[in-house]
Amino acid sequence: MTVRGVTVREATVRGSRRALVVLAPGPLTTVQDLGRRRHGHLGVGRSGAADRGALRLANRLLANPENAACLEVTLGGLEVRATGDLLVTLTGAPCPASVTCPDGRTRGIGHASVERLPDGATLRLGVPPRGLRTYLAVRGGIDAPEVLGSRATDLLSGLGPERPAPGSVLPVGPAPTEFPVADLAPAPEPESGVLMLDVLPGPRHDWFTPGALATLCAEPYEVTVQSDRVGMRLRGPRLERARDGELPSEGMVPGALQVPPSGQPTLFLADHPVTGGYPVIAVVRDHHVDRAAQARPGQRIRFRMAGDHRFTGS
Repeated sequence: MTVRGVTVREATVRGSRRALVVLAPGPLTTVQDLGRRRHGHLGVGRSGAADRGALRLANRLLANPENAACLEVTLGGLEVRATGDLLVTLTGAPCPASVTCPDGRTRGIGHASVERLPDGATLRLGVPPRGLRTYLAVRGGIDAPEVLGSRATDLLSGLGPERPAPGSVLPVGPAPTEFPVADLAPAPEPESGVLMLDVLPGPRHDWFTPGALATLCAEPYEVTVQSDRVGMRLRGPRLERARDGELPSEGMVPGALQVPPSGQPTLFLADHPVTGGYPVIAVVRDHHVDRAAQARPGQRIRFRMAGDHRFTGS
């Protein structure tokens, strides 16, 4: 096939399998797909890409199945070398990216575009100026072993592939039979200002004072550095309880806003625990969980009650 006038050989390199060799993993790089479904009764969470839309877009650009495994790269810093000729794309948080070929020539590559990574070439990702998580997909997908039907790394439970380290070899699966139909996709960039997230009242909003939901939606909350794939710890107006004591553990979902005794909410993300014992005052609507996953420490978030704009100031 030809991408931007360059013929790409997708067969296995003689004597070796196509792969990505990790030279530097950056602050945090994990293998992710769309996660493990229907294993909650075993105490196993879904995990998977924090920004599912970005992973799906990356795979569509390469004509991969939408659940193919990619690399989720937090705040850039990843450096990989190609074994065999590869096609790759970057989605999610846009970051500076360059390819250095074996002959020493270096070129920049675009975002949300199909790019050639020749055998022996090195791809380097810088720090994204906005957003948090960038997705590196390769045509054929990362062919890590499956655990309970998924190749996702769950940092809370420890299931899935180990985090890539310098020297890790990540095999690439067979190229799909279909070919990419576009070499570029316009995609909105993550927001750098105040991020607005739609919420619904949570199952335990009655554990809080009558004005607590209004308080949640009245002022921004800041994303703290104590945030990860499990959840975002937020700092802002205290959410006052109307009841004392704790709940028996009950099921949790991505987007749940759980409130510990401090009154400062935690927004659960992809690697959230299956159960929790603190009351959930509200739940971020599913279509905004991906947006939340791109919020970086120091960024401010505002919540808007879905279908009710009384608390937004608009």
